[in-house]
Amino acid sequence: MTRASLFAAALSLAALACNGKTQSAVDGVAGGDSDPQASGGNGSGEAGAGGALGGAAGGAAGGAPGGTASGSAGDRPAAAGTGGSSGAEPGGAGRSAGGAVADEASLLIFSKTAEYRHDSIPAGIQGLTGLAAEHGWTATATEDAARFNDGDLANYDAVIFLSTTGDVLNAAEQAAFERFIRSGRGFIGIHAASDTEYDWDWYGQLVGAYFREHPPVQAADIVIEDAAAGAGLPSPWRRSDEWYAFRSNPRPNVQVLLTLDESSYSPGTSSMAGDHPIAWRHEHDGGRAFYTALGHTSESYAEPAFLAHVAAGIAWALGK
Repeated sequence: MTRASLFAAALSLAALACNGKTQSAVDGVAGGDSDPQASGGNGSGEAGAGGALGGAAGGAAGGAPGGTASGSAGDRPAAAGTGGSSGAEPGGAGRSAGGAVADEASLLIFSKTAEYRHDSIPAGIQGLTGLAAEHGWTATATEDAARFNDGDLANYDAVIFLSTTGDVLNAAEQAAFERFIRSGRGFIGIHAASDTEYDWDWYGQLVGAYFREHPPVQAADIVIEDAAAGAGLPSPWRRSDEWYAFRSNPRPNVQVLLTLDESSYSPGTSSMAGDHPIAWRHEHDGGRAFYTALGHTSESYAEPAFLAHVAAGIAWALGK
């Protein structure tokens, strides 16, 4: 029995009440990757959140073909890159692309944006669900913040914030997510997850540091500070991305996995004074949190080394 099953039993009164289906695919694609620097999140509602879970960079990445979402279907398990759905409805057994039960776990990929929206989100959903299928994990993609309640969250072992921005959860949803983490569950933050919920101190501690600014996308050398960053990563690991600088250095409070060699690119004002963590993990408030600032580009989600890095973080957050 997974931790999700145990938690679901404990919250059975809520779980049965929250199985209603809500539409998770959104028509169209958000308007461009044009804002050079995302700013602190105090937006409300869904401004800028009109991107499709399907559409560009992979068709059925969000569980429905790009374009119009069909009927009132709920949050479906997102389609894996090959072999169709990566699992059954939330809470189902994790299965590989070939259908065999493997390392069972259930993941919720959350990509709601209230401010700046990354064009790479559809590719990210497709890449993450394909990665889940390879590892026998079930992945479900949604932008519906109403899924953050005790009953729905009981179906998952970890939640992935995929380039979320701004204020994406209301007070009740925040409280449910805090209970989820305190129950021993996992959090995985990717790229703009650190550009999210600036006024929620608990979340800032969970993610480890808030985004400050970044220079233009360019190649840089990543130093592998800890082998737990992922199997087979070269050091230095040279790749192109949007290199975030943070409002504070997370090092005192986390296990740093990757750092940037600031002499290998042009950070401009986005320097971290020579100590520039870019991925880390830590235990927080009863749960496990992994964060990587990598993943701005769509190409990242087809890059084997990047996917190995993310897979290592997910596995750790799941306690595997």
